[in-house]
Amino acid sequence: MPQMNKGGKFIFGKSVVHGDGTVQIPPQAVEEYNITSDKRVYLFTGSKITGGFCVTRKGLLEPSKLGHILAENPELQNYALPYGEFIKYKGRSYCWAGISETGRITLTPSMMEFLNIKPGMELLSIRSSDIAFTMGAKGPLLERAENFEGDIPVF
Repeated sequence: MPQMNKGGKFIFGKSVVHGDGTVQIPPQAVEEYNITSDKRVYLFTGSKITGGFCVTRKGLLEPSKLGHILAENPELQNYALPYGEFIKYKGRSYCWAGISETGRITLTPSMMEFLNIKPGMELLSIRSSDIAFTMGAKGPLLERAENFEGDIPVF
C-alpha cells in the first residue's frame, strides 16, 4: 500500500460507508493490528483535521501508555456501555463496537451522526501508531489521496 509522499503516512486503502452503516476495514490493517481477535473494537474520535475515527482493541490499548483510558473508564473497558454510545474523556470521545471475523464494523445512525459520517463516504485508512489506525473522513490526506496517481484500493 502506498505512502503518498516520502516519509508520509502509510495508507491501507479506502473504505466505503455503506447504506446500512457497515464499513470494511482494509485486510492489511485487519492483519497488522490483529483487530478482530477481541471480537470487539474501541472507536474514538479522530483529530480535528482528519475527522472520522480511530480504531483499536483492548489487547492493544490496555497494556499501552494509553491504558489509563480503560482503567479510568471501567464501563468502556468492560463493554458495559450500550453498543456505539460515546463517552467523553480528556478531549476525545470513545465507544465500543463489534467487529466481524473479516473486519467489518457497523456504525449505527447515532454513531454516524456523532462522527459526522454519512453513507457513501469514503474513509481513508491510515496507520497512526502501533496502538490504533485512523479511518479519516476529511482533510489534506484525503485530498492528497484523491489526486494520488497510484493505486489505493477501495473496500
